[in-house]
Amino acid sequence: MSTTPPWSQFSSYQTRVPSLGLTLDTSRMGCPPAALQALAPRFDQAFADMAQLEQGSIANPDEQRMVGHYWLRAPELAPNPGLAREITDSVTAIREFAAGVHSGRIANPAGRKFTGVLSIGIGGSALGPMFVADALGHPATDSMHVDFIDNTDPEGIARILASLQDRLGETLCIVTSKSGGTPETRNCMLVVAEAYRQAGLDFARHAVAITMPGSKLDQSAQAEKWLARFVMFDWVGGRTSVLSAVGLLPAALQGLDIEGLLSGARDCDVVTRVPRLDANPAAQLAAMWYHATDGKGRRDMVVLPYKDRLLLFSRYLQQLVMESLGKQLDLRGQTVEQGLTVYGNKGSTDQHAYVQQLRDGVPNFFAVLIRVLEAGHDALEVEPGITSGDYLHGFLLGTRAALSENNRPSLMITIPRVDARTVGGLIALFERAVGLYASLIGINAYHQPGVEAGKKAASRILALQAKVLASLSAKPQSAHEIAQACGGATDVELVYLLLEHLAANGRATQGGDGTPEGTRFQRR
Repeated sequence: MSTTPPWSQFSSYQTRVPSLGLTLDTSRMGCPPAALQALAPRFDQAFADMAQLEQGSIANPDEQRMVGHYWLRAPELAPNPGLAREITDSVTAIREFAAGVHSGRIANPAGRKFTGVLSIGIGGSALGPMFVADALGHPATDSMHVDFIDNTDPEGIARILASLQDRLGETLCIVTSKSGGTPETRNCMLVVAEAYRQAGLDFARHAVAITMPGSKLDQSAQAEKWLARFVMFDWVGGRTSVLSAVGLLPAALQGLDIEGLLSGARDCDVVTRVPRLDANPAAQLAAMWYHATDGKGRRDMVVLPYKDRLLLFSRYLQQLVMESLGKQLDLRGQTVEQGLTVYGNKGSTDQHAYVQQLRDGVPNFFAVLIRVLEAGHDALEVEPGITSGDYLHGFLLGTRAALSENNRPSLMITIPRVDARTVGGLIALFERAVGLYASLIGINAYHQPGVEAGKKAASRILALQAKVLASLSAKPQSAHEIAQACGGATDVELVYLLLEHLAANGRATQGGDGTPEGTRFQRR
């Protein structure tokens, strides 16, 4: 790869979404035309696979369900009128509910307006909404302030609740869980509900559910007469749910432009649906992933957005990309151990963090630079003829040049500004690239057996913890003795770790010499 590609190469390695002003530049990825030509037959199949997906084929055989997040912004493409109606009805209900809250028609039991939103969710039920809220929100213009609880960490929950304090009575709480049985979400909901109770408030009169009809959460919300329930479709996975009620409801309550989000994604879909590699930016993006990693995830993707509003984009992409592509088995059941590691922060903070390694260290990555043309609030000149926005843009181009000088591949996505339409477009661009790349490498992007394995393992560990607690006595015992009491084949190391946790949280006592062998535990 030449360190500075000629103008002709720069010009020819551009694909665009004209209606969004979005451009993908792959001229510095070192991918020769012959490599793209060699991928053409694979892309013919990938385009066909994507068309079948959008037509309603069973894309997740583990759960025997369709995958239809593309229909969320184009209901007319849903495979039957019933689904199309459900999508439009959901968006209408979201708009009407948000309008009712903003007007005060839907108010707290004291008749006062809700002024804040507390959103409880995990994984895709939090990462997408958090990204949208941070990218598009502003304290001066937001209709409501939105806080998020996205982990079953009691200290983290307590910090959020402490920040609300006297505002809790005017805070609307959204609980998002597809099945209603996700432990992390349920734990957070129970802790928050107890905080409302201790404040003398009826949680149900402040609560809204986003869940599948008939789920445990749906049944509870209906029985307890929560303020509202919104549908979470079974054909939308968590990591692609941000443009469903999962993301649209908190965004609408915050006062963000949800129609802009949907229209931006729809416009991007129109272009990335085109079955031509040279005219499809999502296909180009997938092709660059394949070229950079040999189709085997041999390089990491470092996301460097040069805009504070896009800080959370890399976190959102971590789940979208890594949960979709990180698979042990391919579609034929063969072991392939696929994936694409994603990390990133923001420019120009990265100039003072890991760009040093990117340029001079291990060449195990490719960079995705996100360039935003409009600086915003940038009238002050910090030097003659130069604003702080000029500096930010200069750092981006400087990083790009420095990487090229050392033969480090990078691609650049340019958008005119960060607004609802461009954010919707970015979401759609990467969603489509993930689907196309999954087809190229022959894996299923729409299931997550590793996540389910982790949940099952956690359940087994918590069941063992109950046995450990029951085995504690007034007599000091070693971890080995307690493991024996729990069952002869019990993992002593795991028992020891559980005992340390219980002792640290006042549910057991521990003494001895502090070593695993010499520590003794007893009932508190």
